[in-house]
Amino acid sequence: MRDRGKVLDLLKDQQSQLVAAFEECDGCERFREHDWLRPAGGGGWARILEGGAVFERAGVNVSAVHGDRVPPSIARTEPGRELTGGFFATGLSMVVHPRNPWVPSFHANFRYFEVNDQDTWWFGGGADMTPSYGFEEDARHLHRTLKDCCDRFEPGFYASAKQECDRYFYLPHRQETRGVGGIFFDRLRPPGPHGWDHALAFVEDGLTSLLPGYLPIVRRRTLLEYGERERRWQLHRRSRYVEFNLVYDRGTQFGLQTGGNIDAILMSLPPLAGWTFHPQTEPGSAEERLADFLRPRDWLAAEGDSRSAAIGQGASR
Repeated sequence: MRDRGKVLDLLKDQQSQLVAAFEECDGCERFREHDWLRPAGGGGWARILEGGAVFERAGVNVSAVHGDRVPPSIARTEPGRELTGGFFATGLSMVVHPRNPWVPSFHANFRYFEVNDQDTWWFGGGADMTPSYGFEEDARHLHRTLKDCCDRFEPGFYASAKQECDRYFYLPHRQETRGVGGIFFDRLRPPGPHGWDHALAFVEDGLTSLLPGYLPIVRRRTLLEYGERERRWQLHRRSRYVEFNLVYDRGTQFGLQTGGNIDAILMSLPPLAGWTFHPQTEPGSAEERLADFLRPRDWLAAEGDSRSAAIGQGASR
């Protein structure tokens, strides 16, 4: 039986665990708390770290909003009918932009939506990684962690969730993916009397998989030295992240349409980014080789490759 309070309790508990882990990893700055109320109903709990030794910006936000009318971005998306009436939506959104260009940015979002007085509900979410410099072993590590999580939920689910992630996190105007992908799912509603509990258990497993999927990569790459060249490239690549979030991201659209806290909605953007006109990369450089990462690939097919070589290695320091 569905229980919106149970979902919210899970998200807030996981928020606390994520915040504690990122603070320990950064070792310098702590998250600031910013709780907000939505005049039309509900509110949120924003947690933001800025200017850290490891993380230039990290945000872990939880929101729970309700209203008398389903937002336009969702109202016409249920197959065969238009949703009307009151709604409840809650979710956890996490975005991390590291300081070191060799460390990839990371995003995750898990959410729940239901329509009041109707048997209409679903879970959604996912996680994806966006490097400025590509390392095959990092992409494999994340995808292996996410596949293990998906396999515990339903064998074969990873393949469809990965494909949907590659499709969703794509910039048509750049003709490239945002990063190395991950998983993405929406309208998750398993059948049967225990479908709701089954979906919630998967969301919980997904949330607890984020730290082991990402922090080992952070700790490995943050030790690499970098200079002005790598920093310029990082800011350039961040501009792609900004373009996607402002033009295509459904979460941004939903937050704006429901009157959410604007700072919490836009905390996903990096603190600094740069738009270079028609940037050129040196042939054979690590920057040029990133393009090989910005296309869908079966990362786990290469797990048996003992080379474990980084595409990013060899760039000037």
